Amino acid sequence: MAASPALPNLDTLPPEALRALLRAQQQTLTLQAEELVAQREQLHAKDEQLAGRQAEIERLQLLIAKLRRMQFGRRSEKLERQIEQLELQLDELATASAEPPAASPAPEAAAPAAPGRKPARRPLPGHLPRQKRTILPKETACPDCGGALKALGEDVSEILEYVPAHFQVIQQVRPKLACTHCDKIVQAEAPSRPIARGLAGPGLLAHVLVSKYCDHLPLYRQEEIYARVGVELERTTLADWVGGASQLLAPLVEALRRHVMGAAKLHADDTPVPVLAPRPGKNENGATVDLCS
Repeated sequence: MAASPALPNLDTLPPEALRALLRAQQQTLTLQAEELVAQREQLHAKDEQLAGRQAEIERLQLLIAKLRRMQFGRRSEKLERQIEQLELQLDELATASAEPPAASPAPEAAAPAAPGRKPARRPLPGHLPRQKRTILPKETACPDCGGALKALGEDVSEILEYVPAHFQVIQQVRPKLACTHCDKIVQAEAPSRPIARGLAGPGLLAHVLVSKYCDHLPLYRQEEIYARVGVELERTTLADWVGGASQLLAPLVEALRRHVMGAAKLHADDTPVPVLAPRPGKNENGATVDLCS
C-alpha cells in the first residue's frame, strides 16, 4: 500500500494555497464516499439476488414435495415430467448459488456470509480405503546453510476422490495333468457359474439388477452406458441375465413371502400396478409395455 504524501506545514501556507488544499481533500473524500455507496449498493443487490434464489429454491422444494404427495395412487407420466423439470430447475439454482460471484471491487471489510447457506463439513467415512501420497519438498538440504534435513513432523489433509467402475475379464485356467505311468489325465472341474454358460459373473449380475430395480436404470440405458467404455452388451442379453438371476433368487423370494404372509397384519397402499392383457405387449388400458427394459 503506497504511503500517503506528507502534508505541508499549514502554518506557513498562504490563504489561497490553504483553500486549494482543502478543496482537493474535499474532492478526495467525496470520491471515496461515492465509491463506498456504489460498493454497498452492489452488495445489497447481490444479497437480494441470493435471497431471491433461496426463496425460489424453497418454493421448488415445497412444490416437488406436493407433487410427490399427489403421486400416491395412479402415477401420471405428465406428473413425472413436471417433477423432473422442477428437479432440474432446483439443481440449476443450487449450482448458481454455489458459484463464486464475478470479480468486482470489494470493500476493505468483506461482508459476512449469509448464515445457514452451506451445510457443515462432515468428516470423511473411516471405512473408505486410503491411498497415501507423500509430497516431499524440492530441497534435499537446508536452503540456508546446506545442512542435512531430518523429519520433524507432517501435515495430513484428505480429499474425497471417485474411481470409476471398470470391467475386467477373469480367465479361469484349468491345467491338464497326465500320469507318467498310465497316461491318465487329471483336470479340475470347471467352477459353477450363476447362469449356465453365461458370461456374467456374480458381481456384474448384481450390478445390473441394482441399477435396474434400485437406481431405476432401464436396460437400454445400461446398454448405452456399457457401450461408452467399449463393452457391447445388447439389451436382449441383459434381459436374459435378469431372467436367469430371477430364477436364482426365487428361493429367497419365496422365503420372504412366507415371512411376510405369516404376520398377523399386513399394511399396503392402493397404488395400482398395470397388469398385462391377453394381447402381448399391451396392458389393460392399452398402453404399450416394454418387456425388455
